[in-house]
Amino acid sequence: RPFHVEPTNIVGVNDDVQRVTDEASAMNKRIHYYSRLTSPADRALIAPDHVLPAPDEIYVYSPLGTAFKVDSCTDGYGKNSSIVTIFMIWNTMMGTSILSIPWGIKQAGFTSGIILISLMGILTLYCCYRVVKSRQMIPLIDTSNWEFPDVCKYYFGSFGQWSSLLFSMVSLVGAMIVYWVLMSNFLFNTGKFIYNFVHDINVTDIVPGTNGSNKVICPSAASGHPPQNRSVMFSSGNNTGFELFEEWWNKSKTVPFYLIAVLLPLLNLKSPSFFAKFNVLGTVSVVYLVFLVTVKAARLGIHLEYNWFTENDYFVPEFRILFPQLTGVLTLAFFIHNCVITLLQNNRNQENNVRDLSIAYFLVGLTYLYVGVLIFASFPSPPLSKECIEQNFLDNFPSDDIMSFVARIFLLFQMMTVYPLLGYLARVQLLRQFFGNAYPSIYHVLVLNIAIVGAGVAMARFYPNIGGIIRYSGATCGLAFVFVYPSLIYVISLHRAGQLTWPALIIHILIILLGLANLIAQFLL
Repeated sequence: RPFHVEPTNIVGVNDDVQRVTDEASAMNKRIHYYSRLTSPADRALIAPDHVLPAPDEIYVYSPLGTAFKVDSCTDGYGKNSSIVTIFMIWNTMMGTSILSIPWGIKQAGFTSGIILISLMGILTLYCCYRVVKSRQMIPLIDTSNWEFPDVCKYYFGSFGQWSSLLFSMVSLVGAMIVYWVLMSNFLFNTGKFIYNFVHDINVTDIVPGTNGSNKVICPSAASGHPPQNRSVMFSSGNNTGFELFEEWWNKSKTVPFYLIAVLLPLLNLKSPSFFAKFNVLGTVSVVYLVFLVTVKAARLGIHLEYNWFTENDYFVPEFRILFPQLTGVLTLAFFIHNCVITLLQNNRNQENNVRDLSIAYFLVGLTYLYVGVLIFASFPSPPLSKECIEQNFLDNFPSDDIMSFVARIFLLFQMMTVYPLLGYLARVQLLRQFFGNAYPSIYHVLVLNIAIVGAGVAMARFYPNIGGIIRYSGATCGLAFVFVYPSLIYVISLHRAGQLTWPALIIHILIILLGLANLIAQFLL
């Protein structure tokens, strides 16, 4: 008869063994995931041979431009509490789209804008559920280390692998282009503010605007083109120096090129992990933007007039045919589908994933609604028209506005630290597929980075419209990762299990058609 020990005598031992097993499993999963982002020669995200990563050091990278480290809120065994998981998802989704939400509401109409933000949040959340469940519906295979592109490859073969790479690159490169346009904008306005302050120059922009200490301007009132840096100086004496400054400090003709000297060398670094340390600025920037919007709205007051289908000189209808422009922006604003599995797999209580994901989406939608509704409602109409709301709502505040200046400084520095990380992810995903190495040579990397930077400079020079760029890239990558792949995978899984019903099939076909219509509408409106 085997030696018998009462279970009550080894409960503590069993708990310790289980904890050690869970800890090792969590570390192995993280090491496996990080190692897939790099080549064997690139140790940026690979644990050193002599050191295992501490269980509470978790880096989260997002194609939307967020990279941050959670090192103080885990339970000590590589797992995050629900609060940390919710914050990670919120922080990852809160990107540059928030600057274009007020413009999107203006394009859709106030009432329809609020409705669309709510509906798109619900729809993208449902599709996110399908992404999370897709890995769990694969039988007889260990999928614990799989990401959504792996699931696509399982169901669709090489087509799924390469198409997911393509759409992932669209989201990455699209984000990098938006960043370049915004960095050019913020650098221009920051430099202009500093120059005028140092030289004690009183400058007024040649654009319509309100009077008083809470000035709001309408840069696009004179033409349909983005505002330039034309201004009038009120001072006595020779203004040659000021004219020379304006010639060499131009928002679209010179400043986008100045950024090359700083950012192109950073893109060529083998390991940009140093910049991840600064990405807490992403959270700080969003919190400050919410504070700025609150203060501005309190000072400007509410200016609303409900015109359901007709527009006048100062207000827009509540429902407009241009509403797909907002849905395109929202597709990217709620886009987290290709990295949500990574964010949720470290949740301490996996049974709470659906709840935590829902809460995170609710908070993201609430943030977008708060910023978008307050900026739209407080925009001073009259004397200005709601049509003056810019694709980057900070452009509606002059360069000498102190609060906007601080916001631009925060965002500029945060984007300059995120940009090399985005370039690194693009390099890893693309070059590893073609050459099996994320850094085959400096020449390969340099050619790729020059192409990406060139696209950003070209857009900042000729098409500096972040709302347009966001909605095009969002609708394109969202078609695959938000609408088509999650729905097709779910339908195929139900079919293989013999559980597919007509209502489920019809609903998911309609979701696919909505995604396709969303993309087509971006090019028609």
